[in-house]
Amino acid sequence: MAIDDIRIETERLILRPPNGDDFEGWAAFQADEATMTYIGGVKSRAESWRVLCAMVGAWHVRGYAMFSLILKDSGQWIGRIGPWYPEGWPAKEVGWAVAPEFAGKGYALEAAVASMNYAVDTLAWSDICHTIDPKNHASIRLAERLGSTNRGPTKLPDPFQDAQVDDWGQSRDQWMQNRKQFE
Repeated sequence: MAIDDIRIETERLILRPPNGDDFEGWAAFQADEATMTYIGGVKSRAESWRVLCAMVGAWHVRGYAMFSLILKDSGQWIGRIGPWYPEGWPAKEVGWAVAPEFAGKGYALEAAVASMNYAVDTLAWSDICHTIDPKNHASIRLAERLGSTNRGPTKLPDPFQDAQVDDWGQSRDQWMQNRKQFE
């Protein structure tokens, strides 16, 4: 399947590979201090461009990466979520981040469930992690809602080697059971 043909629809959301049209939302998102506290810190527009291009490139190199999260009703970009496994990462991850004005509305959960299903059903991952800062209580709550458990501290590669993160996660078999609550 061509990357441009990959599209997941949920009740309120579209998950698709990122593209250049997402840049304004992506840059505003990465300029927000609260949003970026636990995911690498605030980025300039130029840095945001490079991060977006790295995500687009990962789709072409690995065949997957995080999705752009789009509201169905308006077409607005509201975040990034999905499979992520760059060089040196501790494990295959489903990660998430939603722009602050869209937090607390259930979008992250809705998209995380779709992303977990994609990782298991399409990518055939046998295990999924979420690298989460121990102070990121919102992400911890989402991981718990998905049925993931804290498997202990882990290390990220440069330039994030000093970040404190725990490996939250679950096996494919656990997700096959846990996802039933969302069906």
